[in-house]
Amino acid sequence: MMTGTFLGSGPLRIIVAPDSFKGSLSAVEAARAMARGIRAVFPEAEVVELPTADGGEGTMEALVAATGGRLRHATVQGPLGDPVRAAWGVLGDGRTAVIEMAAASGLTLVPEARRDPRLATTFGTGELVKAALDNGLRRLILGLGGSATNDAGAGLARALGARFLDAAGHDLPEGGAALARLTRIDLAGLDPRLAETELLVACDVDNPLCGPRGASAVYGPQKGATPEIVRELDAALEAFARIARRDTGRDAAEVPGAGAAGGLGAGLLFFTPARLRPGVGIVLEAVGFEARVRGADLVFTGEGRTDAQTVMGKAPVGVAAAAKREGVPVVCLSGGLGDGAEAVLAHGIDALAAVPPGPMDLDACLTGGAPLLEAAAARTCRLLKVGRSLRT
Repeated sequence: MMTGTFLGSGPLRIIVAPDSFKGSLSAVEAARAMARGIRAVFPEAEVVELPTADGGEGTMEALVAATGGRLRHATVQGPLGDPVRAAWGVLGDGRTAVIEMAAASGLTLVPEARRDPRLATTFGTGELVKAALDNGLRRLILGLGGSATNDAGAGLARALGARFLDAAGHDLPEGGAALARLTRIDLAGLDPRLAETELLVACDVDNPLCGPRGASAVYGPQKGATPEIVRELDAALEAFARIARRDTGRDAAEVPGAGAAGGLGAGLLFFTPARLRPGVGIVLEAVGFEARVRGADLVFTGEGRTDAQTVMGKAPVGVAAAAKREGVPVVCLSGGLGDGAEAVLAHGIDALAAVPPGPMDLDACLTGGAPLLEAAAARTCRLLKVGRSLRT
């Protein structure tokens, strides 16, 4: 039930906080389209655009845009060693860096025919972390997701000064398969600046490092792993976890989220002062969402597809939970409604609507995302305008 002041009179203050519409619109583009539709019906309204994300693709862009930050670029080592020009961001506070591991170590950087999680490395992600440290930043937000890798963050740690050695004392090559030969981890050269850095890791999965729900078994196949390669990689991660536990004094392999991004979650817990948290919570905190939604009349959120999984930590439900703490009603516009979509109505979303006005070809929906979303926001606002005119 809507509990805000929307049915009152006077100028409106509306917060627009969508996730990306994957394959169609970034969160920034979605927020702009929604805002245009709202202003077409409520031209006097104050519309605040706060594009959001849940830690996956688009997190960096959303945070930089919402906080008035700026983008930086660095040439780093890609998943298979090729140089990659990767973007990272500095938030509007001037002290927080935001990095998406997929920008340096992502699956989309590797042509399908070359995908091999036995060889892929997170070294380039470590280089982005180092770039942030070199720029004097000591608060980092790192988004996991979309990785090409299965190296448990060994590449990242190596870029920051760690060494991974075999029985002969030689450095192991890059990639997850080589970890099967790991006998010692040398942390003497690990960048000392990490100890004074706050590292928040946006992670929206709860997989452990190894086993049937681990990084190799669950995510390996989409990165090119056959069943035989999955078994090889899982055994290598078990060896890694055993040595890492001994040489770091930490036990991270079973922590929920350790298996995220090919085990990068575990590596960050083993080698850095990282804290793994649900991605949407980190994003909303970084943009100061609760303070900015306070006193608002209405919140618009949205995503590409709403279904039963949306309630499992996705951005619209995170936005709704924060809005509810301030008593502000929430409308969700979705590119598509799947099985179980109505579950969001028990999690803080007051109204749910599909963006397409009727049956449409998927390609037409994706290519026409911005005008369709703008029109959907306007349609919704016209209905809300009728509601404002009703006497209670």
